Amino acid sequence: MPTDERVLVIPTAHFQAVGSFQGYRRADESFRRSLLDLRVFSFQPRSVVETDPAFKQLIPYVILRCGDQLFHYRRGASGNEKRLQALRSVGIGGHISEDDAAGPADLYTNGMRRELAEEVTIDCHFTERLLGFINDDRTFVGSVHLGVVHLLELDAAAARSNEDALTETGFASESQLWDERGEFETWSQFAFEMLRAEV
Repeated sequence: MPTDERVLVIPTAHFQAVGSFQGYRRADESFRRSLLDLRVFSFQPRSVVETDPAFKQLIPYVILRCGDQLFHYRRGASGNEKRLQALRSVGIGGHISEDDAAGPADLYTNGMRRELAEEVTIDCHFTERLLGFINDDRTFVGSVHLGVVHLLELDAAAARSNEDALTETGFASESQLWDERGEFETWSQFAFEMLRAEV
């Protein structure tokens, strides 16, 4: 990552004021609007906010699903987030950069699409919806990030990695991955719970 990269954040105090939580929270329109209030958005140096719990970095966390099959991978040694190396994951995504404000849509959507395109190629039609939010203050990396969980419903199990940082990729059933959830990063474990709670 560039040492001068500026990333999208909200104040942790704002998160606490609108309704902080531990684990996952399903998306509802009122909470989404309050939490993702453009008036509290700012860009801060990533080198600073990675160790400053006064801010929450907004991270799109995109899950790819085809039927009951989820795309999954292991975080390789070439990834930027050294604190998550070797853990398995079902979430694709990363930081929203100040440069994303120059794209065709709103800066958050631009950043989500950019991160998705950088990490995977999807060779089929899909639909997308906001699923909810993930917060984990039990770990230091979690205390400075807030996951915004999106679910992509794919017409086929047709996704492949574009990065060396995503290894051992593939699709597997939700039930199999649930049984193996202890191998996954905590955000993925919360994502499994969120998916199992779907009505």
